[in-house]
Amino acid sequence: MASLAERHHHQPWSMARVIIASSAGTAFEWYDFFIFGSLAPVISRVFFAGLDPTPALIAALALFAVGFAFRPLGALIFGVVGDRLGRKGAFLITVSMMGGATFLIGLLPTHAQAGALAPVLLILLRILQGIALGGEYGGAAIYVAEHAANSKRGAATGWIQSSASFGLLAALLVIVATRTSIGEDAFAEWGWRIPFLVSAVLLVISVWMRAKLAESPHFAKLREEGRVAKAPLREAFANGQCLKQVLIAFFGIMCAQGAVWYFTFFYLQVFLEKSLGLPAATKDLLLIVMTVVSAPLYVYFGWLSDRVGRKPVMVGGMALALILYFPASHWIAAAANPALVAAQQRTPVVVETDPATCSAQFDPVGTAKFSSACDIAKSMLVAKGISHRSTRSADGQTRVLVGPNAVAIPGGDGLDAASLKALKTKVGGDIAKALSAAGYPKTATPTQAGMTLLILILLLFVVAATALYGPQASALVEMFPTRVRYTAMSFPYHVGTGWVGGFLPVTSFALVAMSGNIYSGLWYSVVFTGISVVVSILFLKETAGKPLEEV
Repeated sequence: MASLAERHHHQPWSMARVIIASSAGTAFEWYDFFIFGSLAPVISRVFFAGLDPTPALIAALALFAVGFAFRPLGALIFGVVGDRLGRKGAFLITVSMMGGATFLIGLLPTHAQAGALAPVLLILLRILQGIALGGEYGGAAIYVAEHAANSKRGAATGWIQSSASFGLLAALLVIVATRTSIGEDAFAEWGWRIPFLVSAVLLVISVWMRAKLAESPHFAKLREEGRVAKAPLREAFANGQCLKQVLIAFFGIMCAQGAVWYFTFFYLQVFLEKSLGLPAATKDLLLIVMTVVSAPLYVYFGWLSDRVGRKPVMVGGMALALILYFPASHWIAAAANPALVAAQQRTPVVVETDPATCSAQFDPVGTAKFSSACDIAKSMLVAKGISHRSTRSADGQTRVLVGPNAVAIPGGDGLDAASLKALKTKVGGDIAKALSAAGYPKTATPTQAGMTLLILILLLFVVAATALYGPQASALVEMFPTRVRYTAMSFPYHVGTGWVGGFLPVTSFALVAMSGNIYSGLWYSVVFTGISVVVSILFLKETAGKPLEEV
């Protein structure tokens, strides 16, 4: 007997409209969210102008993470809405919330105009964005999956996965076009607002498309039979079997998803620009290439999972990333800035200091001063992407040793904010002169970089991320019954992407700041990816082709 989805599948244009409308709305929401991540260095200067460069970037990345932190809350709120009132209504609300919040970010006053009020307003809008996105993905993926034929569910939901690429690509193209047309100075002053304001047009289109959709056949049938869940949260998390599936979804799939995908498309941006000194425009172009290549791969790996199974494709992507993290990051450094790598090997940098005066320098809210001589030395080096090791000084004083040159670093304890900032600026200049004398490049030179090799290495990470993400929506949908699917699926997804993925850039960058090694941040991704590989192999069951009525 044909399944419910297959009985509704006889109208080919109907399925196409379902995929287009769902994917377009999701792409728009990702556009909104990705603008912020791509503009983190600009946001750090505009809204955290009172902070030094390293704390300002960490604060901007932390603010990026704030949106992710609230995604699980959105998953719970809209999971209940979607399981009780319907899939369509839930994702109409989410797309409207996301669009409104993004547009308002483009109108916010800067730190120079409103002081501390500016970042406070930005935080509130980021929270709204996070809540909205928490309800978006589950609704769109479930809506498409509940329309698709059992044998084609992976390929159909692969379009929802690719919508992330279309959203990121749109964000990057708007940013690059704006930067190119008005110039970097104007972009930094006011042009950064344009990508946020453009979202108003996309919002109108997305709401119009989604408003024309009907309810999903599986939920409509559930409602006709009077079997809609009255308490989705209790059914999803108080039921032992369902809770077990939620935990497997999180530890077996979503820990790796948060680590692999956000490392590939977000942390590598920070690594290329801040650690390796690649110009922002070159970094953006590389990311565009990665994004364009990734778009069809999501659908391909979703299609492949329909034929060989969800589990082998996803575990293959996790394993590839796990193998690549450390060696490929060194290859990326050698290709992107060979002069920096050569200088580090030829003339290693050493910080002589009293270890007792060194702090962890983990400050996600950007409020700490880091005024000791040790902290000043380390933060200045990290801001320049310079790996270094520390040794105990005989006299308790702090120096940065670059070959024969020793830069004495004074402490800033007791100084007011303006004086401390001036001191750090002077120290940064002194360190830059010593580095330049030792042959360290000020920035990466794209003409000297091995761009072909660099692109190939980056595309290996793209393959890993898309192999994991492509079949993921169908795999998650197939783990939970229709009554609580929206709630049970959305929560582990957004804890994984929202907390593991969202906090990856700020935590990884802070690990670099603490250790002095630009590769230390990789351990974050290695640990979470490793957890998922083990849990998937041991506990994740194959569900490809399984009728949703039988879940």
